[in-house]
Amino acid sequence: MLELLEKAVMTTIGVAAITQKKAEELAAEMKERFKMSEDEGKQLVDRIQNIANESREKVKEMAEAEVQKVVERLGLVSKEEFDRLAKRVQELESRGNV
Repeated sequence: MLELLEKAVMTTIGVAAITQKKAEELAAEMKERFKMSEDEGKQLVDRIQNIANESREKVKEMAEAEVQKVVERLGLVSKEEFDRLAKRVQELESRGNV
């Protein structure tokens, strides 16, 4: 399971490495190599950024789902559940029922 999480993190790092500057550098190279216009180059940069953003979001969702599965398998409670139970204990203690 940790191996899968590690792969997800590494993929996220790879996707995050496609910065605006890298996209612009790639577009400049493509413009020169394939004689693209300025507008075509800008569209290429925008497309690369859109793909990178979509990939980041998909990887984030996948990583969150895997982490949730691990948490459930280990029997851990969420912060929200812990806070709810702590509040309930406090309420019972204040009523003298504990």
